[in-house]
Amino acid sequence: MTGFLQGQEILIIAVILLVLFGGSQLPKLARSLGEAQKELKKGMKDGDGSTEQATEQT
Repeated sequence: MTGFLQGQEILIIAVILLVLFGGSQLPKLARSLGEAQKELKKGMKDGDGSTEQATEQT
């Protein structure tokens, strides 16, 4: 086992997500995950300087 998800595992996860959240909620869930990923990348790109500025403003 290599530790990566293969086709069958991805299919099982997709079916479980569909059952738990329903078809109408999946696009909203995917959108929110994408926005969170963008924010994480933005925060990592900004580096430690943004953390210092945030603490100074409070």
